[in-house]
Amino acid sequence: DITGLPPEKRQVNTVFQNYALFPHMNVEKNIAYGLKMRGASRQEMKEAVGKMLALVQLEGYGKRQPGQLSGGQRQRVAIARSLVLSPRILLLDEPLGALDLQLRRQMQQELKRMQRSLGITFIYITHDQEEALGMSDRIALMRDGRFVQVGSPEALYERPETAFAASFIGETNLLRGRAAAVKDDGVLMDVGGITLPADSGLWISPGDPLCLSIRAERLYMSAAPVKEPCRLSGTLAESRYAGGERICVVHLPDGQAVKSRRPTEGEPPCVVGDKVYLWWHQASAVIVRDDLEVAP
Repeated sequence: DITGLPPEKRQVNTVFQNYALFPHMNVEKNIAYGLKMRGASRQEMKEAVGKMLALVQLEGYGKRQPGQLSGGQRQRVAIARSLVLSPRILLLDEPLGALDLQLRRQMQQELKRMQRSLGITFIYITHDQEEALGMSDRIALMRDGRFVQVGSPEALYERPETAFAASFIGETNLLRGRAAAVKDDGVLMDVGGITLPADSGLWISPGDPLCLSIRAERLYMSAAPVKEPCRLSGTLAESRYAGGERICVVHLPDGQAVKSRRPTEGEPPCVVGDKVYLWWHQASAVIVRDDLEVAP
């Protein structure tokens, strides 16, 4: 816990979205600035700056001014300036937000390479779900200044604990209903008069309101009736072509709407207005706490 330490003793450095480089200093002097303030010798600064330039793959750029660099190169200099002081933690505050998509993806891989090379803890702040899932070993999901769930990317995506977590990370359907019965191997859930089996790690009593999360890519749709235990029927309200997949919105009899993402290759014909049948594997859905109505 570093709360009681003054900022200069916390060994935490920050990289901002806007780089914050000194425009009147070249790359070498920008990187060496923190070392200079600590009273490092010229030889120490030269060696440390050389290592940082190699780490961020900017050898030969030391004499250039920030205005002579691309956005990605300036961000690398900002990262090198923060890492040269050997912090225990590097806080990156949406550092790639100002970069275009292709460069942002390239820098994501570079940051992962640097972190693994140095072994320093990176705390990376982002609103981009794909970025968080692809870069993290551990994700802390926050809402209104509080942690909602902390875990691996797989845990947050596959086993969200709340409706907010399920809907914020990825795309999901939230079916609302009530517990019809509680069994040793799960729960029977009443959704609009239809009883569905569901897995749950929550403490549930019969009659409790429930929220079932089903990822859109795991909700399958058929033009013909199915015999799966986890199934519903509804009316196809929207069908949108999206290249390799088709995004379908289905209205259920109780008024709820759900979304299914299905591959376009070999898909059976379904027309808006048709009755369609939905099904999913029981293990692909999870009961979550419904926290979307009231803030935590």
